[in-house]
Amino acid sequence: MPSAAIEFVDVTFSRPGLRVLDHFNLLVEPGNVLALVGRSGAGKSTLLKLVNRLLVPDAGTVRVDGRDTREWDPIVLRRRIGYVLQDVGLFPHMDVAANVMIVPRLAGWDSERARGRAGELLDLVGLRAGEFAARWPDELSGGQRQRVGVARALAVDPPILLMDEPFGALDPVTRVELHAEFRRIQDRLRKTVIIVTHDMGEAFALGDLVGVLDEGRLIACDRPEVLVQSKDPRVKRLLDSVTTLTRARGSTTRARESTLEREV
Repeated sequence: MPSAAIEFVDVTFSRPGLRVLDHFNLLVEPGNVLALVGRSGAGKSTLLKLVNRLLVPDAGTVRVDGRDTREWDPIVLRRRIGYVLQDVGLFPHMDVAANVMIVPRLAGWDSERARGRAGELLDLVGLRAGEFAARWPDELSGGQRQRVGVARALAVDPPILLMDEPFGALDPVTRVELHAEFRRIQDRLRKTVIIVTHDMGEAFALGDLVGVLDEGRLIACDRPEVLVQSKDPRVKRLLDSVTTLTRARGSTTRARESTLEREV
């Protein structure tokens, strides 16, 4: 097994009038969860698309399992990579089981095997197959749809999982529940995972390592307890945003408590 499941070596990628990644370097070891944070436009989602070859670099190399993505058959590569999006994209004319079965059926699995796998994964993500397999997407809550999206991404047991703002559209309580569910699943499966998020708190909750992107470069990448001590002003701005938000929530809570006390 290669020492790196995913590796970026001096990668540059540009769009018209904009350099998105600039001599970018990154190494993700097998079984690790890397949470990537950074301001909008820092290149986080572009990075994911380079991993599964929806994009190719202008210069440099992206390697998956030690092999340049340009050398992979794109279909074979993408079947080794599960992809979870903020907008889950479930097919509304298919029930939950059929949505989870899509990739196994494309991979040539027979119906019985694919359906058995769908049931196994629904149970894994906390949706009892006997209760949810026959439901339609519009009968599910946002958190339940996101769980189905995770099950679908895991359907053919890919070693790599890419997650692009997977919990960003959910309410805070549901997000916390799914954070715990993700850690439980990861403790069992040990996938190599890259999660893109705008939320530093979420990155700390989910990542074994947290990487910070700024102007197309990786400016920091370390364990959360190390990163929180960073003196880099670009990193500190992100850390301060978490502190500011926490203080604001605390002030709001205290104000509500004072109002209730006055009403009583």
